[in-house]
Amino acid sequence: MKVAVLGLGYVGLPLALAIKKRTNHDVVGYDPKAEKVDKILKGICPIEDAQAERDLKEVKLKASTNEEIIDGSDIYFVCVPTPVLDDYTPDLRPLTSAIETIAKFLHRGQYVVIESTVNPGVCDELVVPMLENLTGLKVVKDFNVVHCPERINPGDPKWNVYNIPRNIGSTSPEATKFIADFYRSVLDAEIHEMPDLKTTEATKIIENTFRDINIAFVNELAKSFEVLGIDILAVINGASNKPFAFLPHYPGCGVGGHCIPVDPYYLIDRASKSGFDHKFLKLAREINNSMPAHTVNHLVDALNKFSKSVKGTRIALLGLSYKPNLGDLRESPALKIKKLLEEKEADLVCFDPYVKEFSNVASIEEALTGAFAILLATAHNEFRVINGELLSKYEVKVVIDGRNFLDKEDIQKYGIYYKGIGR
Repeated sequence: MKVAVLGLGYVGLPLALAIKKRTNHDVVGYDPKAEKVDKILKGICPIEDAQAERDLKEVKLKASTNEEIIDGSDIYFVCVPTPVLDDYTPDLRPLTSAIETIAKFLHRGQYVVIESTVNPGVCDELVVPMLENLTGLKVVKDFNVVHCPERINPGDPKWNVYNIPRNIGSTSPEATKFIADFYRSVLDAEIHEMPDLKTTEATKIIENTFRDINIAFVNELAKSFEVLGIDILAVINGASNKPFAFLPHYPGCGVGGHCIPVDPYYLIDRASKSGFDHKFLKLAREINNSMPAHTVNHLVDALNKFSKSVKGTRIALLGLSYKPNLGDLRESPALKIKKLLEEKEADLVCFDPYVKEFSNVASIEEALTGAFAILLATAHNEFRVINGELLSKYEVKVVIDGRNFLDKEDIQKYGIYYKGIGR
């Protein structure tokens, strides 16, 4: 068969490479970004994914910015972003654009597989009608739409495209079975056949809203425990020794990435259109969205103890990406912290070893030089060298640890002010 993957980012590229590596199918990739396609054609991985980097060294992938490369495909995999707009409503334009592209080439007997994360109802209410209206074909009779929500976890050394279990639902049981078997021919993980599209869509949404809600829970506890004088890490460590019915989550300066801070809004929006108000999900989003400002407020309070304001004070912001040991900036709370500090006219230096283009210094030592305070926003391994002795050497007076990553007792031993999230 000929297989086309639309969108060659964190989701689409690993999938395309896996299909190419594990099958004899003719695999092609389409992405409108020329820089990304050029790198792929040169064997350079444009994303931070160790498995994709290895696969790209083993196989050559046909890729193009010309949409005609997908013509004649038997299966179209849609792996485009599904972000939110400034008002937190779903932005489905990348998805609708991909569907419009597929419609130009869709023929009888073909399959359209949506891997992009969408709210329950999008496939039935948007994808299918668009394809039918643009082509004159009828779903099930002429073509099938399948949903297999992606589960990529960027930077994870254990879980990758090959071993993460997948859920698959479709417009017909036969199509579900056919695409499930296709995935089984490529992946090593369990492939679970779901009853329909809407149920399948809901699985991905609740996976990420589950995490968002639990992170919001511990973030609110962190705020409460700061008032009560309780160290939340000690509490979580104690609660974690219960062998059942407890799953530890940890507080921090905000939630980033393409999934957790985005997906809940899809369910909130869709349920609202059907007359249901997701109060719990909205509150979780509100709490997690408040954490960058809460962290900056800790810095303001700390500087006040030294009779200093943020304005004009040299502050080192350590970490810009949303996740440790990656350069991924998607929805990063560190960028929100950076903006807040800039608005307060801090003498700001930024350093992230994985995001050099947005760093205005080249090393930890250069970031610490002359800094009165540091705010750690990303728990990169490179920052483990930061301890009380090093901070004392550079005469740093204030540490705001947005990830509870540094050694509190060691830093305080040198007379340096330390404040974590919830401790």
